[in-house]
Amino acid sequence: MLTALHRVRRSLPMRERADLDELLDGGGLTAGEIDANLRDLARLNRLPGGTAESANGIRRLLPDPKAERINLVDVGTGSGDMPAAFARHGWWTTAVDTNPAVLRVARRRTRTEQRVRVVESDARSLPFADDVLEVAHCSLLVHHLDPAEAVAVLREMARVARHGVVVNDLRRGMAPLAITALTVTALGRSRVTRSDGVASARRAYTLSELDDLLAEAGLRVAWRSAAWMPRVVTAAVRR
Repeated sequence: MLTALHRVRRSLPMRERADLDELLDGGGLTAGEIDANLRDLARLNRLPGGTAESANGIRRLLPDPKAERINLVDVGTGSGDMPAAFARHGWWTTAVDTNPAVLRVARRRTRTEQRVRVVESDARSLPFADDVLEVAHCSLLVHHLDPAEAVAVLREMARVARHGVVVNDLRRGMAPLAITALTVTALGRSRVTRSDGVASARRAYTLSELDDLLAEAGLRVAWRSAAWMPRVVTAAVRR
């Protein structure tokens, strides 16, 4: 019986993480296409499971969320819409990305935010000393990385943030795939968003796989948002 169940599980769609390329990662998009995609992502971040849930995860790790100076890093920041939202909580954020075209958008959209600084940096080598920040955050980044890369990035985030790491990402599964496909079709104005949204859902890790990545990076889950949602926020601390 167990062998039969194992064979059935192996045959299920979405059981394995897909090895797919996303248009945003390919480097062949125009500035206008990148800008349109980032606008869509900022819009999607306003949905349940997005920016508000990331802020909730950060608050869970902070001893005093209203302290006079709270320093964060947002790794793979995209348009910088999340750091701009964090600024409204009074938090100071260094927004990090490696794509020059994305950084230009982030700088333009956060230029009036005094609490946001945009920096070009590799997520595997962040420009901070150990424990200098309160929390390291990333949104819709981990699914872009293969397991070894994800562990390296999570370990680096844990190095610089003394209170922990917050990961906001899709989870893999048939229901999340269906919901994500419907959402990006309905709300995505860019072909890049519609294509990459479905690819992202297929590239995502399951929550169990994410937990394994966190453990390998020396982290353990301290809090998690509703696990039935297609997009889940995980707050983790050092083991």
